[in-house]
Amino acid sequence: MSDKPVKIPGPDHPITVEKNPDRVVVKVAGQVIADSREALSLQEASYPAVQYIPRKDVDLTQLARTDNESYCPYKGDAAYYSIIPGGEKTVNAVWTYEQPYAAVAEIQDHLAFYPDRVDSIEILAD
Repeated sequence: MSDKPVKIPGPDHPITVEKNPDRVVVKVAGQVIADSREALSLQEASYPAVQYIPRKDVDLTQLARTDNESYCPYKGDAAYYSIIPGGEKTVNAVWTYEQPYAAVAEIQDHLAFYPDRVDSIEILAD
C-alpha cells in the first residue's frame, strides 16, 4: 500500500455513479470507438458528468496504452490510452481506474474519454 491520501466522497465532495439509461457513442476520426447502452454516469462534485463505458463496448484495437498515470484521492490510480486513428489530438484521451477505490467500485473495467480530445461523445435517447 502506498502513502497516497485516500478520501471518501461526502457532502463536501459528493460522487455518484448511476447507470446511464441512454446510448453513449464516442467517435474519433470518423470512426465509432465506443457504443454502449450500459455506460455509467459519474457525477463528481460540481464537475460535468463523465461517461464510463464498459470495456466490452469499446473497440480496444483502436487504443494504445501509454505510460501516463494520474491519481485521484477519491477514485485511485488511473491508467491512460491514446486513440490510434486520432493522432496527436487523442494522446492520453482515454483513462481507466483498473482498481478503483470502494466508493466508486462500479467503474472498474470501464473507460472514460476526454470530450475535448475526441470528435464527439453522443448521448442518444431511445
